[in-house]
Amino acid sequence: MIKSVLRTLAVLSIAALTLGACSSAEDTNAPASGVTLTFGDQVKGLQVLAEASDAFAGADYGIEWAQFQGAAPLFEAVKGGSVDTGYAADLPTLQAISAGVPIKSVAAFKSDGNGNVIIAREGSGVNSVADLKGKTVTVSSAKGSIAEYLLVRALEEAGLSYSDVTVQYLLPTDAQAAFVSGNIDVWATFGIFGNIGLSRGGTLLVDGTDGRTTGIGILSATDAALADPAKKTALTDAIARLDKAVQWGQEHPDLWAQAIAKANNTPVETAEVLVQQGNKSTTALTPDVVADIQVVADTMNGVGSLQPNVDVAATSDPSVYPVR
Repeated sequence: MIKSVLRTLAVLSIAALTLGACSSAEDTNAPASGVTLTFGDQVKGLQVLAEASDAFAGADYGIEWAQFQGAAPLFEAVKGGSVDTGYAADLPTLQAISAGVPIKSVAAFKSDGNGNVIIAREGSGVNSVADLKGKTVTVSSAKGSIAEYLLVRALEEAGLSYSDVTVQYLLPTDAQAAFVSGNIDVWATFGIFGNIGLSRGGTLLVDGTDGRTTGIGILSATDAALADPAKKTALTDAIARLDKAVQWGQEHPDLWAQAIAKANNTPVETAEVLVQQGNKSTTALTPDVVADIQVVADTMNGVGSLQPNVDVAATSDPSVYPVR
C-alpha cells in the first residue's frame, strides 16, 4: 500500500507539471446572464472541491477555471488580464500586490498550515533548522512564496537570521526534479510537492503549524472585475458557494478525497493526505484577519523580500464577502 501511494505521488507531480505548463480553462456552467468569472487556481485544488460539492449548481453566471502550478504564473495571468479572480496563499498575494498587479483581497480561507514544509535530502547532513546556517535553501516557487515565509519564521525560531542562508528560487516541478536527483539538499515548498519530496527520501525539518505560517489563503479579484457591477455581484455569490463547498469538504472528507483521486487518477490513500492539508473554513477580511496578514507583510519587508511593503487594509475589499 505504501509503495502504491509513493508511486502515485510521482504521478501527481507529472500532472502538476502538465497543468502548470500553460493555463487551461474549463466551463463549469454556461453563462446565463452573459457574465463569466475566470478563476485562477493551482493544480485544481479549488476546482475539484467546487465540482465535487456541486457548488455552482444553478448559478446564473458562468465559471471558468484556469490552472497553474504555482502562484507566480497565476498572477502573471492576472496581470495580463486573462483571470478575474485568483486563489493563493497570503504572501504570494502580497508579493503580487507589491509588484503592482491590480488586485484587491476579497476573502480568506483557513487551513492548519501543515502543507507548508522545509525538507532536507537524506545524507545532506542537515538534520534540523539550526543546521541551515551557511547552507543554500531552494524555495518554491518564486520570491514571495509562502514557503519563503516559513523559512524566515523557522530561522527566527532557531536563532538564525535570513542572511545566514542563501536562497534560490525554482518552480515546484523543477525543484522536485533537482531534489530527487540530489542536486539540491534543502527545499522549502508546499502541498503535494512537499509530500513527494518526503516520499523520495526527504526528511521533514519543520512545517507551517504552531504559528509559523498563518494558514491563510487569499481569494483576490482584479480591479477591473470589482469595477464591473455584474461581476462583483457574481463574485459575492461565488464566495458564498465556495464557503459551502469548504463546509461540505469538512463534512464529507471521504467524498472529497474520492474526487481528488478521480481527478488525478490516484488512489484515495494519497488524496486523503491532500484533504488533511486542505482548507477548513472561509472568513471575511475582518480586522483580526487583516492584522495577521499585515504581520506577514511586515516580516517579509523587514528581511527585504517584500519591497515595497503592502498596506493590507488599503488593498482589501471586505464588502465583497457575502453578508451572513
